[in-house]
Amino acid sequence: MAPFPLVAASAIVRSYDNHVGIDDVLIRYETRLNEVQIAMEQTRLHHIAAVVVLVVAGALFLTLGLYAIRTQLPFWAPLLPIPVAVVAAQRYRRYRGTGSRTWRLRRFYDRAVKRVQGDWSGNGVTGEAFNDPSHAYANDLGIFGEGSLFELICIGRSGVGQQGLANYLSEAPTLEETLARQEAVRELCQRTDLREKIALLGPFEFSESKRETFTDWLDSPAVPFPALLGIILLISSALLAIVILAGLALGGTILPWIAVANWMTPFILFHAAVGLTLRSRVTKMIHSLGALSSETQLVREGLQMIESQQFTSAKLCRIADRVRNGSASIRKLERRLNALHERNKDWFSLPSHVLALGTQLCIAIEQWRLKNGSALRDWLEVWAEFEALNALACYAYENPDNTFPELVDGDACFEARAAGHPLLPRQVCVPNDVWLNPRSRFYIVSGSNMSGKSTILRAIGLNAVLALAGAPVRAQSLRMSRLSVCASLAVVDSLLNGKSKFLVEVDRLRQAIELALGDTPVLFLVDEIFSGTNSRDRRTAAEAVVRTLVNRGAIGALSTHDLALSEIADDGALCGENVHMGSKGEGDPMDFDYLLKPGVTREANALAIARMAGVPV
Repeated sequence: MAPFPLVAASAIVRSYDNHVGIDDVLIRYETRLNEVQIAMEQTRLHHIAAVVVLVVAGALFLTLGLYAIRTQLPFWAPLLPIPVAVVAAQRYRRYRGTGSRTWRLRRFYDRAVKRVQGDWSGNGVTGEAFNDPSHAYANDLGIFGEGSLFELICIGRSGVGQQGLANYLSEAPTLEETLARQEAVRELCQRTDLREKIALLGPFEFSESKRETFTDWLDSPAVPFPALLGIILLISSALLAIVILAGLALGGTILPWIAVANWMTPFILFHAAVGLTLRSRVTKMIHSLGALSSETQLVREGLQMIESQQFTSAKLCRIADRVRNGSASIRKLERRLNALHERNKDWFSLPSHVLALGTQLCIAIEQWRLKNGSALRDWLEVWAEFEALNALACYAYENPDNTFPELVDGDACFEARAAGHPLLPRQVCVPNDVWLNPRSRFYIVSGSNMSGKSTILRAIGLNAVLALAGAPVRAQSLRMSRLSVCASLAVVDSLLNGKSKFLVEVDRLRQAIELALGDTPVLFLVDEIFSGTNSRDRRTAAEAVVRTLVNRGAIGALSTHDLALSEIADDGALCGENVHMGSKGEGDPMDFDYLLKPGVTREANALAIARMAGVPV
């Protein structure tokens, strides 16, 4: 058995910044939060001053107007406060926008402070919408939901970015991809300025830019419009506009009104005929574009921000190359969508109908989709990745005591020194050494309830997920190969699918065995394996599962109360280890130290448990 405490691996990747501690990060955040709050107060005062000036200018205009009506002042006297009112109105609008931005920035840093202080649960995006109950580990490790890893890490500004982070935390990339992500996260780690810019993207905080909004539009059937109709409508609209302008300028003098009407009639009739013919298609298309028109700006601003950056890491450079000129193209779509939205305004309704602008804009938008649809999918994927990397970089910045893992090729291994649970507050997190490799392929973790068995399994799984995503891990060091994580820690009855807890667990173990047939070794984590059956059958079935997984190159850990299962690790051919968690050894069997110790537990706490249940013993 590997010694406890574990001797560090020969090549240890240390913390990325030995000069910055968690207290330094908190001070920086609180300092910036204080600056933002001061800016908010100043903006509020400027905003009030602009309102006061507007009110005074309005009152002065009315007063001077009254005196001018009475001929006590020149007729031009009421015009004097108008320039002041215009300037005040401009400042009011500007300060209102500034106030909205500083308010959003205050919320951003307020949540950041709470994350660093450990008070983040319930204050962020849970990612519950991305949770798949059949996923190999997401539900069991707490990847999504309140108090989850996703909520801790996610600072995604858009729904697209949140989806990107969800993908990063629920998929196992290649070793090369993980290393590329790790390099990108290192580069973005100290870019707090960039994170501020991302937090302020879009006109409003509630603008989400969900991926479904774009994909639903891109996947919708093509809207058939006759070829060259857009060009014909553009020419006819231009000619009609020229006739109207000529009539307004020369009508009744050089150009008789009857002639203007005769020239306008054919164009108006043509536009009316086209509009009536395509009305159903245009109306349906306009309705489907409603959500899209309000969500393109955020993505466009994000791509524009990426284009303006200079990166050094290979992955970020590839990201920047993939979005080159993407913002300019989306800007064209955005203008057409905005014009389509404006056409229904009262001031623009009549010209819009006369010139058939609704039909023309729908044709132009459909042409944009046909030309740039595949590119838009790629731009969305790039933005999703960039937001995911930015979120992981923020996590790295806020956890300077974490370390980037050493990722290796070859046999399955997870060799961690002082690994802790990433979701636990630092002051209560007890680190442990974990040594899983070809010489020690699995742990049988014994111990009583509340001793920390499930916690250590989740600590292993969550750190593996963070490592694969490209983030630092809560450990002094970690040497890990590429792994497919599969966990059975929180399985419950599935009434919807008509499956009992036992059958759900069997399905999860089958999933792990099937994954082990692939090219990537499996990291299996199982809590109370086959707890719904008798001890003898449980021992036999558990050994069969473990033997199958180990023979297929897997590594992992199982926790149990049933000491009969500890015999599985006695088979030298399986290369297993018996470890346990228990009390501090000071007399109270329920006073746990949460430390992983070699061997099988010898503690008995049945009477203590009975007393907890209220039994007078």
